[in-house]
Amino acid sequence: MILSKYSKRFASVVMIFFLCFAPAAKCAEIVDRIVAVVNDDIISLLEFEEAFAPYSEKVRSLGYASEEEKKMLVKVREDILNQIIDQKLTDQESRRAGIAVNEKEIDAATERVKKSNFYTDEELKEALAREGLTLEDYRSRMKDQIVRSKLVNLEIKSKIVITKEDVKAYYDEHKEDYQGGKKYHLRNILMEIPSYSQESEQLEIKNKMEELLAKLKKGQSFEKLAAQYSRSSSAAKGGDLGMFTADVLSPELQEALKTMKAREFTPVMKTDAGWQIFFVEEIIETGGKSLEEASPEIEEKLFNEIVNKKFRFWLEELRKRSYIKVIEN
Repeated sequence: MILSKYSKRFASVVMIFFLCFAPAAKCAEIVDRIVAVVNDDIISLLEFEEAFAPYSEKVRSLGYASEEEKKMLVKVREDILNQIIDQKLTDQESRRAGIAVNEKEIDAATERVKKSNFYTDEELKEALAREGLTLEDYRSRMKDQIVRSKLVNLEIKSKIVITKEDVKAYYDEHKEDYQGGKKYHLRNILMEIPSYSQESEQLEIKNKMEELLAKLKKGQSFEKLAAQYSRSSSAAKGGDLGMFTADVLSPELQEALKTMKAREFTPVMKTDAGWQIFFVEEIIETGGKSLEEASPEIEEKLFNEIVNKKFRFWLEELRKRSYIKVIEN
């Protein structure tokens, strides 16, 4: 039987492993470490495990029963493998389109990240280290992101047009979003409550939070305490959560904010995420926006929604015309 174009590719990949390594037992071991073939590329077990490890650790830390944990890990494995396959496909299309990224572009992107997070060079390195990354790892990932962004611009964004009628229709359907009100700039200190913890353990965590609250009442910096003790992903930024309208916050926090002023903090609150203390950095009174004032914001929102939808469709079509072989172990 004559092999198809992609079957030949797969066969050649396997043959390379058998021809280049010895003895035979070692070859078999190496071939077994191929997780998937994506056109001319392979996904190795090492590459997959590096991507999967942080998520598997998170699932295992949640304290699920054995069977439930197995089901979740299977689902996460499938999701991560599909993400890597999509990355391989977009990388292949980027190479085919001749898209390149130079060091100046990576420098500029890194500087934007530092500026938006108020990081110095050293603080960026420290933040990356907490995520298990070096600056070189980060720059490599940044390069991949820029390449894919350029591909999206080429294949999708350049073909999207948002009309004035589209913007007006969205404005009319979401007028309540442009009527104005209060916005709260919030920070938090969070200590998680493990789902499997006993009542005594939960009380111990709360007591630690009460100790932090006492320090805040004595005038210690909320930002410094958040950076030191909070288990939130925003801890490195002094617990900075950003700006919120009250309607997107929990009922308990909405109630607390009603009587609060800027530069005040809540008592220790039990939330779905764990024990928390919230700090009101500032309160901004926002006026309503006319159609003309809201148009740039709406146009960007509609544009991003269409880009995401079209990118998903583009990937699905790319998958259909590609050779993808997942190797079951």
